[in-house]
Amino acid sequence: MGKIFIHDSEKDILETLTIALELEGFIVYPLLDCGNNFLDHIEEFRPHVVVLDYRLTGELCIQALNQIKAKYPHLPVVATSCNTNIQEVYSEYGFEDYIKKPFDIDLLYAVLRKHIKSDGV
Repeated sequence: MGKIFIHDSEKDILETLTIALELEGFIVYPLLDCGNNFLDHIEEFRPHVVVLDYRLTGELCIQALNQIKAKYPHLPVVATSCNTNIQEVYSEYGFEDYIKKPFDIDLLYAVLRKHIKSDGV
């Protein structure tokens, strides 16, 4: 299947997403803290899609997105968020897609499959 690099700031959500994606056959690299060295993790893992937690104002997530896009402009990045306006702002910042929380598991799978490329980073 595909390789998914996933960040979420909530440990329980990250664990749930990891299990759900692995059960569906995805190879998952979960990351709780999107700190300074997350690009090293992406370089090492070479994902097909990155999923970032767009939390509150999205400031840290947008910074991470900009760093990813500067180094890997063709790597699809998907935002996850419980913000009510995520469907209005995701493309404004350069995300390829979004998944609203609480998420529908079938929609999650469909969105990720839509963006998977065979070559990764």
